Amino acid sequence: MATEFNSDTFDSEVLKSDQPVLVDFWAPWCGPCRQLTPVIEELAVENSVAKVGKLNVDDAQDLALKYGVTGIPALLLFKDGEVVEQLTGVQPKAKLQEIIDKHTVTA
Repeated sequence: MATEFNSDTFDSEVLKSDQPVLVDFWAPWCGPCRQLTPVIEELAVENSVAKVGKLNVDDAQDLALKYGVTGIPALLLFKDGEVVEQLTGVQPKAKLQEIIDKHTVTA
């Protein structure tokens, strides 16, 4: 299940994570966001090398503003506390997995 991030947990769960984190900036009233939800849930279950979660922009407007999110769904991949990839709009699962894999360190 996808992790639900918020303003209180974002720093510890995303910025200080020791693994890449894909964050879906979304809102419940957004049709395309709801369309993307099953993809985000699948990625969350299938990835052990990256964290996948959602951030409700209505509840965390400060973070949406900080990261320049002007359209949703917006997907930001964080690594070592920095945004390394940013996509807007509904994306295919394969493309999201590809950017996760690109930034995952394998032993």
